Amino acid sequence: MADATFDIVSKVDQMEADNALHQAQKEVAQRYDFKNIGASIEQSGEKVLIKANSEERAKAILEVYEAKLIKRGISLRSLDAGEPYASGKEFRIETAMKAGIDSENAKKINKLIRDEAPKSVKSQTQGDEVRVSSKSRDDLQATMALLKGKDLDVALQFVNFR
Repeated sequence: MADATFDIVSKVDQMEADNALHQAQKEVAQRYDFKNIGASIEQSGEKVLIKANSEERAKAILEVYEAKLIKRGISLRSLDAGEPYASGKEFRIETAMKAGIDSENAKKINKLIRDEAPKSVKSQTQGDEVRVSSKSRDDLQATMALLKGKDLDVALQFVNFR
């Protein structure tokens, strides 16, 4: 019998991210505390740029955006938000979505599986994802539960369970 496998990935549904951005733009345009202050949130290439006339208002717009991402089912671990910085008379925050598991986090995941998962479970890094295999499907499900319970720096999804 062949080994059962699954892949650990870190991906963001781009349509949901776009929908969250549009909802945040609509709320920023309608809210009274953001009127006539030059507050905006817009996409520029791969990044999302937040602008406001004060650091506090820029952070408030970021909170609105984060709330919309959560509502759309996107983990905030996928959001890479920078610190507010002054640009002329306005403050800006640049955010980007993280996709893929970098080598440092892949090493952490592999070590966690090696140390704490059932002994029949093997893992290996393949590009920006981790393939996990075992003879027993129950062991793979126990490994998924183990990884869901750990506080890692990336949002994990489990795909291709065979």
